[in-house]
Amino acid sequence: MTPLPDVRRGGTAERVAEASRDPRAEARGGGSGGAGRGRRGDADRDEGAARGDEPVSAPEGRRTDARRDLRDDAGRTAYDDDLRERPPGGRPDRLSGGHRDHPLDGRGSATDPDSDPDPVAGAGSGPGPWEQPPVAGRRPERADVRPQRPRAATEPRGRPDAGCPVPVPVTAATQVPVPDLRARPAEGGRTDEVRSCPARAPHPDRPASRSGPGAAAPGPWTGTGVPGPTARALAGPCRTVYELVRAAAEFLTLHHTERRLGDPSRRITAVRAEIAETGTYRHTTEELVFGARVAWRNANRCIGRLYWHSLRVRDRREVRTARDVADASADHLREATRDGRIRPLITVFAPDGPGRPGPRIWNEQLVRYAGYPRPDGGVTGDPRNAGLTALARRLGWPGGPGTPFDVLPLVVQEADEKPRWFPLPDDAVLEVPLDHPEYAWWRPLGLRWHAVPALANMCLEIGGVCYPAAPFNGWYMGTEIGARNLADTDRYDLLPFLAERLGLDTRTDRSLWKDRTLVELNRSVLYSFDRAGVTVSDHHTESRHFLTHLGREERKGRRVGADWSWIVPPISGSATPVFHRTYEPLEQRPAYVHHPEAHERADGRGGEVLV
Repeated sequence: MTPLPDVRRGGTAERVAEASRDPRAEARGGGSGGAGRGRRGDADRDEGAARGDEPVSAPEGRRTDARRDLRDDAGRTAYDDDLRERPPGGRPDRLSGGHRDHPLDGRGSATDPDSDPDPVAGAGSGPGPWEQPPVAGRRPERADVRPQRPRAATEPRGRPDAGCPVPVPVTAATQVPVPDLRARPAEGGRTDEVRSCPARAPHPDRPASRSGPGAAAPGPWTGTGVPGPTARALAGPCRTVYELVRAAAEFLTLHHTERRLGDPSRRITAVRAEIAETGTYRHTTEELVFGARVAWRNANRCIGRLYWHSLRVRDRREVRTARDVADASADHLREATRDGRIRPLITVFAPDGPGRPGPRIWNEQLVRYAGYPRPDGGVTGDPRNAGLTALARRLGWPGGPGTPFDVLPLVVQEADEKPRWFPLPDDAVLEVPLDHPEYAWWRPLGLRWHAVPALANMCLEIGGVCYPAAPFNGWYMGTEIGARNLADTDRYDLLPFLAERLGLDTRTDRSLWKDRTLVELNRSVLYSFDRAGVTVSDHHTESRHFLTHLGREERKGRRVGADWSWIVPPISGSATPVFHRTYEPLEQRPAYVHHPEAHERADGRGGEVLV
């Protein structure tokens, strides 16, 4: 048996130069994951995540009737008859959704994503790898269009740098009238730079404010939003009651408009009163499901958003303890896996509350492989996870067998407690051994990858409320594994080893040995997942489906944000239709965003927690 190649981070000048990890490498969207995907790897499944046309076929024995396969417990089905497109493996419930996996409902129109009145049933594709981690440090203060009074010496300065959200004291002054935002322009979105989460700080190379057509005019609010002397905690990623009520009103107006629920005034009034009383408000089940779905729809870096409306949502907002979060996360993986027929799914845990942060999952994804440093400077396993592996060891995890594919435990933190580790049960993790349709020596290498790309460290932000633990998944697009996770020089870096086994000339780039090896590695991924009966999509199909999504949203009168560098696949980019277009990244809410400290935590560097 041929041993698995040595996987290390250092060793050559080229590797050393590339050793600094691209924080976006896996944030692409959704599941074919997400929090997603684009040209990034898992997380990116970024961040990390609607697929169907000309699918990769699974073995004939696994095919079932499309409508029966999509039925939920009540016998309803949500298969979109209008598309006439089979998902990967020929199953409608395998319609890939990219950043980076999510309910099945069929009471509404089969061709209208917005007509489904039942928000808790459904199945479709998932968010894929999306959302790049924010630039460290506090975001720049925007130029405020409202007059401000001087801050008293006894008053707080607002939100500290770290944390999303951090409570800020408020007073009864918060009950002053808030502008009615229902008359806001249909297009243009949020253009006044009122950001409800510091994780979406402006890019350093972009202007700090927007202008031009669609720019929002200053609202009629004339208060300062500055807390008074008698304090009450404010929950959510907003710094002032004005921002929280405004974000809530925007979301509720969107919800009532798209779901055709009539005038939202009564609900907005009730939410304002609840915020004045408690410092936060609670979403209804329908609002939570709608918000989670639209957050997927708004994911700029997810290529698999065609079936955003079919996301399945598990409401676990009553769960706060680390142990319960870990147990529910394992249940999430079992429900999403379904013996290989991956279901797009999100589990929403308790939100941040006034003076009481919600739980947080430190892992980038629910399933990750450990990275063990070696004395020679290399890494056995995934170098991306070396920091989290070291943290888990400091917390008491004894480590795995020491193979390149040891599954990491979940690292969960509740409130302000120290993080704790919890092993994932074997029955919760499905892995696919990698084989090749032509080379008999491929399978004995022992390569494999897990089936469900479930992003775990992104915040689901809905109407000013932050759900810091909301793991979600779609299914993989093959390039996320074959062109990024196993091929990147700061990941498993398998191209040189495989090229030599393939007999390619690696002495010069002119031989295109990297390109040829990438193709064979991606063939291996697609072949192996199909052979195992596990949902996977290919980048050509996903690219066509993304253009279908664009057309559908344009007909609905909605703007679609997208990041070209994440939407275009990492191989054969110019051979896909998404390459030959330009896109505009949009700041839209609801959204999946990274906590300011999420990247540090995934590296095992929880700045505010001493382990």
